[in-house]
Amino acid sequence: MRRRSVWRVVLFVLGCYAWATGALAHAPQAPMVEAVEAVGMTVADVERSVGFYSNVLSFEKVSDVEVIGSAYEQLQGVFGLRMRVVRMRLGEECIELTEFLAPRGRPMPVDSRSHDRWFQHIALIVRDMDRAYRWLRQHKVEHASSGPQRLPDWNPNAGGIQAFYFKDPDGHHLEILQFPLGKGDPRWQDKTDRLFLGIDHTAIVVGDTKASLKFYRDTLGLKVVGESENYGIEQEHLNNVFGTRLRITTLRAAKGPGIEFLEYLTPRDGRPMPTAARANDLMHWQTTLVTRDITSVAHRLWAGKFALVSPALVTLAEEQLGFTAGLLVHDPDGHAMQVIER
Repeated sequence: MRRRSVWRVVLFVLGCYAWATGALAHAPQAPMVEAVEAVGMTVADVERSVGFYSNVLSFEKVSDVEVIGSAYEQLQGVFGLRMRVVRMRLGEECIELTEFLAPRGRPMPVDSRSHDRWFQHIALIVRDMDRAYRWLRQHKVEHASSGPQRLPDWNPNAGGIQAFYFKDPDGHHLEILQFPLGKGDPRWQDKTDRLFLGIDHTAIVVGDTKASLKFYRDTLGLKVVGESENYGIEQEHLNNVFGTRLRITTLRAAKGPGIEFLEYLTPRDGRPMPTAARANDLMHWQTTLVTRDITSVAHRLWAGKFALVSPALVTLAEEQLGFTAGLLVHDPDGHAMQVIER
């Protein structure tokens, strides 16, 4: 009897252990990425870009630093660099403008199209689309759309949204966006006298939504918050691509702007990211993602065999850029994500 009682205790303990480990395995895991902190782009002349983003789009300068050294070379994958990085804020969101003082990279391809897979933009929310478009025309911005478009009401997820694509002085695509009541973050409907309110998302062209979800959702922990399929003459004129049919998937972290996939179901002739593209080229964008455990994120990225730009996890002796450790990685289409830990 005593032996039977001992076995009962052993089986009970083993059962509790199995239940506990099983519960832990299925318990919600903390997301690897806690925030999308900033969206950055490489520029040819940072003073010119600061003037454009402040005077035309109402951004405010937050910081202006110049960095040099082997740690930054490893982080960006560019030998012998000297970078000037200016952070600017619109509302609650930030961009980073980076000029490579050395070495200079390649210019933006003059024939870039909205369905090429190096395409990326930021979507700026405006209070009044008509007024914003007049303001941009007054400042002679380069059109990327034929004009502002109102997406049709038959599309339940996008109907009533007004949008317009244009370019900054280096040819980076930008978008102004106005949500109707009931769509978008409720804060975009707050009463204000400001014309430009903040950044809702950054959009990237992807070749395969499923492959991109493995990177952003399954590896980094961002959550899918919206899906839509857009087509029609309005979408064609917005993207300036004939025959556009888009699968759109939006993901978000707990804080910061969203990351929006644009998968072109038609046409399918968008060009891939050039294999020789580097961080000092003007086509380069990089989105900064914040984590509390960059070592775990690095292990996940290595295990997933994603294309790391940084040869290893980079530790910075000074916090000139606002963080102590980071790495640069390419997603399946070559878009650059800078993962940092403060």
